[in-house]
Amino acid sequence: MIQLLRTDATNPDFQSLVSALDKDLAARDGADHAYYNQFNKIDMIKHALVAYIEETPAACGAIKQLEEGVMEVKRMYTLPTMGGKGLASQVLNELEIWAKEMGYKKCRLETGKRQPEAIALYKKCGYQVIENYGQYAGVENSLCFEKAI
Repeated sequence: MIQLLRTDATNPDFQSLVSALDKDLAARDGADHAYYNQFNKIDMIKHALVAYIEETPAACGAIKQLEEGVMEVKRMYTLPTMGGKGLASQVLNELEIWAKEMGYKKCRLETGKRQPEAIALYKKCGYQVIENYGQYAGVENSLCFEKAI
């Protein structure tokens, strides 16, 4: 059974999953990791989600305000041993619902071109590729997406 818990960045299960995500991204991004990592601090995240399977933390994601009416999806991750269960789609859907409940109209996000499974997820969930925004403008390895919610 999958359980989704709305929480914040102080949740130890969220922190543990983010730590695993950061290790994965460091391996994928190589020399680019330090640049991306500066934008992925969790201390300002007030809206985090942890997905549990049989009480085991298995996946996470978060949202934070990017600008008026727009939430940014951050820190999406599923443990490799928990893949193939649709967790990422469920986490993303719940984050969108949460953002909509708070009155936001759009979700945006950035992912790296070295993360093909993330790109496939976002396209499958209705996100459209947009011009790179903010700190990702002009960054060749970044791919940005947006979805109206």
